Formats: sequence, structure tokens, C-alpha cells
Amino acid sequence: MTEISVVVSGTGRMGREVAAAVLAEPGMTPVAYIDGLAERGALDGIPIYREAGVGLDEAKPQVVVDFTNAAWTPVIAKAALERGIPLVIGTTGLSAELMAWLDSEASARGVGVVVAANFAISAVLMMHFAKQAARFFDYAEIIELHHEGKVDSPSGTAKATAEGMLAVRGRPFEHRTPEAETVAGARGAELGGVAIHAVRMPGLVAHQEVIFGGPGQLLTIRQDSTGRNSFMPGVLLAIREVRERRGLVVGLERLLGLE
Repeated sequence: MTEISVVVSGTGRMGREVAAAVLAEPGMTPVAYIDGLAERGALDGIPIYREAGVGLDEAKPQVVVDFTNAAWTPVIAKAALERGIPLVIGTTGLSAELMAWLDSEASARGVGVVVAANFAISAVLMMHFAKQAARFFDYAEIIELHHEGKVDSPSGTAKATAEGMLAVRGRPFEHRTPEAETVAGARGAELGGVAIHAVRMPGLVAHQEVIFGGPGQLLTIRQDSTGRNSFMPGVLLAIREVRERRGLVVGLERLLGLE
């Protein structure tokens, strides 16, 4: 079996979790971290580089995995694609412009890029089931719950869930706003008629409910990630698959054969 060498972009909690999962996986090796804000050195024996180009040139990985933020992702993506290195991105909140650039650049260079709002297989199935249900209900709301340190709101998963439901449905959902809103924003955000409510507090990791309502009935689809290790099987799958892909793949569901 050929060993897959992996550079992890970011030394935060998700980056360290990815490196540990790669280290424990037969046939994979973490060869470096790249983090523009970290000091040059090592973390758990894995070297850390601050400059993306230097790190990639010295580590020579076969895949780069990025779980950072929307400001750093374009930097590591440009450096990786310029060197023809496949890229797995779990960062959320990426702009439409960056997604379009990833699509064109990856296709032009014949390199695979996987971008997913959520790498937990249970979350991917939740989004898949929600799309199936969207055709049969006129009312839908999403409650997403995350730890207090999450930087974006609503979550990328919630936004992707609503967008997928709307694409299948082909028209907006019904959305009721009360005549008197005694506290501004009480109905949450709204995307295509889907109210999205974001909860942020300690004790949570990543959770989401999609609630559909009809006359005399409710359908609730809920997914819970109680630890960041829930994302690792999907990340490892993406690391293997991205080397065989060309161009941009959006969503883990495409790697699982759900679409």
C-alpha cells in the first residue's frame, strides 16, 4: 500500500484532530502543519511551517487538509493548487467567488478539490433525508447548535441544508412572521422561507434539527456530533478519494454515492 502523505492546514482543535486521525490510519502519514499564526517548530513531533509555499515545498505532501477560516483558506488553496496538490477543505463561510475560483483552477490544473460543509457521515445523511422530505412539506425550520467558539453563524451545514432543500423543492417554503415582534430577530434568520436559528454555548459540539410541519403532523430530523472525532471517517474518506478526482467536488454526499 502506498503511503499518503498529508499536510494539515491549521493547528487548532480540528487541525490537531485531523493530524491524530491521519497518524492512526494505516497508509497515511501527517508530514507537516501549516499555520500562518503559529510559531515555527513542531507539535507532537510534526513540524510546523508559517509560510504555505515553504511548507509545501519542504514537506511535499500528496494531499492538503484545511480546517481553518475563510481568510486563510484562499492562501493555502492557492499554494496547493499551484503545486498540483489535491485539497480537502472543511472550512465554512467561504465566498462564492472563492468557490468559483476553486472550481476553475482545479479543473484547469486537473487537480481534485473536495469542499464539504460537514464531514460527519450522520450529518450528510441528515441533509440527504431533509432534501427528500422537502418535497412534501410547505413549512420548514432549522435549529443548529454549536460550541461558543464557532466563528460563523448560521453554520455552513445549516445553510447547505436549507439550500439543498430549496433546490429539490424548486420554490420557497412558507414563512410566517408575527404581526408583533417584541424582540427583534425572534424568528431567526430566513433563507428561502426556512427560518434558521443558531445556538452558541459551552457544552455543545455540533448539532442540528430540521423540523417540517404540516396539518396535524411534524417531522423532525436530528443529528448530533458529540465529539470532533465524528468528522474523521469522512475526512479520511475524502483524503483517499480526492487524489482520484479532477475539479471541484462539493459535499461529502458525492463521495458516498448519495448524489
